[in-house]
Amino acid sequence: MKYLDGKLKALTFSYDDGVTQDRRLIKILNKYGLKATFNINSGLLGNANSIFQDGVTTPHVKPRPEEVRGIYKDHELAVHTLHHPALNRLTDDEIVKEVEEDRIALSELAGYEVVGMAYPGGTGCMDERVVRVLAERTGVKYSRTTTSTYNFEPQTELLVFDPSVFHLEQAKLFELGEKFLTLEPDHPQIFYVWGHAYEFEVYDFWERFEEFCRMMAGRDDIFYGTNREVLLGY
Repeated sequence: MKYLDGKLKALTFSYDDGVTQDRRLIKILNKYGLKATFNINSGLLGNANSIFQDGVTTPHVKPRPEEVRGIYKDHELAVHTLHHPALNRLTDDEIVKEVEEDRIALSELAGYEVVGMAYPGGTGCMDERVVRVLAERTGVKYSRTTTSTYNFEPQTELLVFDPSVFHLEQAKLFELGEKFLTLEPDHPQIFYVWGHAYEFEVYDFWERFEEFCRMMAGRDDIFYGTNREVLLGY
């Protein structure tokens, strides 16, 4: 297995919730030729709220449906369910409704079939039953957890795909980035970073993150792709 242009190393990003801070994030990613997947709750689009985290209140505003295709152009949209419930607390039919209706709505907004997902609430809000329902009754082909592996090894169970690192684990993020740059693998390796764009404001992380992107960009031996491109090859 190699990635789309024959390289053995791939870097991809994943961001949850679909918030207006994604606009600034996408400008940074585009500046350095990087790609991300954005996991969106289509049932909450247009909602304007705020979030209180670590003593800081920051906007948690969702774009309007008609803005989605333009904002996320050249990146990937993926499922985050209609309303962000804990899926392991729902019935099988409720899981299908939350996931499939979000997937179908996002596919219409994006103009292509959406097949990816990130679990709302992360690893603690999913279980084997949820994974089985996704596999048997939805069109989702991969789904990300929130359990960091701190490595780059490919995984066979794509419906329980563990990321390399959470972006706010800054020491680990840069440590892994430097390791990835010098890596000369003999088999495919994936550096997978995830987070929420509103956290850049809560933790004043914009400049540091751009430094990371600058460090990782422009390497001839790295494939820069969306989650779908990296995990599914298309």
